[in-house]
Amino acid sequence: MSPLITAAELAGLSGATVLDVRWRLGGAPGAAGVDDYRAGHVPGAVFCDLETDLAGPPVLETGTPGGRHPLPSAASFQQAMRRLGVSGSRPVVVYDEADSTAAARAWWTLRHFGHPDVRVLDGGLRAWVAAGSPLSTEEPVPEPGDFEARPGGMPVLDAGQAARLAADGVLLDARAAERYRGEVEPIDPVAGHIPDAVSAPTAGNVEPSGRFHRPAFLRERFNTLGVVPGVEVGAYCGSGVTAAHQVLALEVAGVPAALYVGSWSDWVTDPARPVATG
Repeated sequence: MSPLITAAELAGLSGATVLDVRWRLGGAPGAAGVDDYRAGHVPGAVFCDLETDLAGPPVLETGTPGGRHPLPSAASFQQAMRRLGVSGSRPVVVYDEADSTAAARAWWTLRHFGHPDVRVLDGGLRAWVAAGSPLSTEEPVPEPGDFEARPGGMPVLDAGQAARLAADGVLLDARAAERYRGEVEPIDPVAGHIPDAVSAPTAGNVEPSGRFHRPAFLRERFNTLGVVPGVEVGAYCGSGVTAAHQVLALEVAGVPAALYVGSWSDWVTDPARPVATG
C-alpha cells in the first residue's frame, strides 16, 4: 500500500484518525501550527504538535546526543498518541499545509513505533481544499486511543553509523544545497555537511503544488544520486524533520532507507567529528 493518500480517498475513508501536523520551524511549540489548525482543518482532525508530540526535549544545549528534535521516548510518544485518539487497529492519516515536510515526521515516527497503517495526505490541506472538500473550525476531543509504542519499525542511524554509511553506501543530505555546501547556516552552530554525504534537497521530491512526484520520477532522481539496487541508503537533515520527508519519498520510490534522527544538529555536538564544505 502506498504511504500516500489522495484528498478524494481521504474523503471516502471512514474510521481513520486524522492528525493535523502543521508546523513552522523556529516557533514556540504549537504556536503557529495550532493557530492555523483553529482557523480551519479537515473535519474531525486533531492537532498534533511536532515539537512536543513527535520529538523529545532538545538536548543540543547540553552537548549530549540527540540534536534539536530527538526521538521521543516510547512511553511519552505512546501517551501523546493515545491522547490524540490513535489506536493500533485504526488507520491514521497525517497532513500539513502542502509539502508533507512535517507530516512525514509524524508518518515516520508512528511507523517507527510500530503503527501498521499510516498514510500522508498528498498535497496536504491545500489539496483537500482544491478538491472542494470542506473545512471545520470545531476542535474534537477524541476518545483516548490504545496505541502501544514499540520502537524498531523503521531503521535508525546514530552518528557513527551515518559516517560509515556515507563512506560505504549513500547518505542523502536533505537540507537546502547552500546549507550542505556550508555557505550559510541559519540554525546550527557549524556550517557544512557530513563527509561523503550527497546533497539531495527535499524540495526536489515534490511538485510546485506540494504533491510528491510520481514514483518513476523519484526513482530516477535518486538513481542519479547513487541510489541503486544493493546499495544501503540513509538520510539526514538539520534535525531529523526534512530527512523523514526524504525517507518518505524514498519509500514512494520503493527504496527502504534509514534515518539519522539527530542529524546535523547532533553531529556538530562533538567537535571531533569531521565537517566538509563545498
